[in-house]
Amino acid sequence: MRERRVLVVEDERTIAESVAARLRAEGFTVETAGDGPTAVARFRAWQPDLVVLDVMLPGFDGLEVCRRIQADRPVPVLMLTARDDETDLLVGLAVGADDYLTKPFSLRELAARVHVLLRRVERASAAAPATLTIGEVEINQTERRVLRAGAEVHLTPTEFDLLVHLAGRPRTVLPRERLLADVWGWAEGSSTRTVDSHVKALRRKLGAGLIRTVHGVGYALEVQP
Repeated sequence: MRERRVLVVEDERTIAESVAARLRAEGFTVETAGDGPTAVARFRAWQPDLVVLDVMLPGFDGLEVCRRIQADRPVPVLMLTARDDETDLLVGLAVGADDYLTKPFSLRELAARVHVLLRRVERASAAAPATLTIGEVEINQTERRVLRAGAEVHLTPTEFDLLVHLAGRPRTVLPRERLLADVWGWAEGSSTRTVDSHVKALRRKLGAGLIRTVHGVGYALEVQP
């Protein structure tokens, strides 16, 4: 089994080298990129298993990098932000980031989150029933593909995992905090806004009526009788 690959995209050399060194010590194969165009090119050539991505980059920013790589192939993205700005965070989640860390961060926490993201994708890929069908939406868990009315819909890894989690418990109201713990695996470090952003993306892609909001509590997947 090959070592898992992580692409670190960060224009501050000291931070990039520190992150890369820590991840290599954790057993990952790591490459780095210092600007937007280089990051996209390296992603396409190298096919990493996960991307650690800074928002502020020369060339074009991390949000545009995230859009382009997720359009190529769904991949877990851990986004790094220079400030705790809610708008920036929500935009990052909307374009396909799975989690985020605000600078300054500890290398220990970053490594832990990388492990959590990869374990979640691997666990979901190994999970069982091959196909789930909810109305006009068909979920192929083996191939990690989703069809709506026969047409394939592109979901990010976290959007897919959230959909599968909700689909496995139809009509059950799941609190945001539980979704953070079950899907993201990092309840203490993430905001419930993370869940809201991904639910919004699923509704946009699969239909507004698919997921019901229970105000003040959480979400439930609706199954038509």
